[in-house]
Amino acid sequence: MQAEAARAMTPEGFLEAPPVPSHYSSKEAHTHAVRLGMWLFLATEILLFAGIFVTYFVMRDYFPEAWAQAPKHLSLTAGTINTGVLLISSFFVAMAHHHAERGKNRYAFYFLVAAILCGFAFLGIKSWEYEQKFIEHALPGKYYAYGELRVSGAPMFYTLYFFATGLHALHVIIGMSLLTWVAVRCWRKEFSANYYSPVENAGLYWHLVDLVWIFLYPLLYLV
Repeated sequence: MQAEAARAMTPEGFLEAPPVPSHYSSKEAHTHAVRLGMWLFLATEILLFAGIFVTYFVMRDYFPEAWAQAPKHLSLTAGTINTGVLLISSFFVAMAHHHAERGKNRYAFYFLVAAILCGFAFLGIKSWEYEQKFIEHALPGKYYAYGELRVSGAPMFYTLYFFATGLHALHVIIGMSLLTWVAVRCWRKEFSANYYSPVENAGLYWHLVDLVWIFLYPLLYLV
């Protein structure tokens, strides 16, 4: 807090960039390290969801009839709308990065708020989907009691459905929290051409969340 309080305003009206940590030789080295660290973190997230995708294909091989029938009982409309919502949100985040990089903090702020609202819309639609499944008793494992789909492996499909989409929803919430954090900093005019890495990294995380859904959507709703 003391270090932030000591940050002065530049002549252009931005908060000065935070000082480079002493163990880095230059600002460029620090920026490179931050970017590399974020990409390494995203790689671990990809490995996490890769395990889910492998499980999906293994179970599909064990229970082909369930995997052929169960997607027909999901809401294709809701899944398609949510896909569009996330794609639009990625555009908003990309525009926020574009403006933050040029010191246009207010524009970046408004685009980030739009992306966060898209996140709320996505979670709202997904909550409605979950509610329908609870009403139908199309639930994971031993809780499965959906009368319209009585094939071997159906409880496993819904177990994977709830786990994959629930984990993804958790990542959406985390991504929205990061976007909120950088949006507040945009409102305070903290970013300029000399310092915008928080917006870039939060945007990378959000794009990964969207990319994961681009894989989940066809596997769960279309295939």
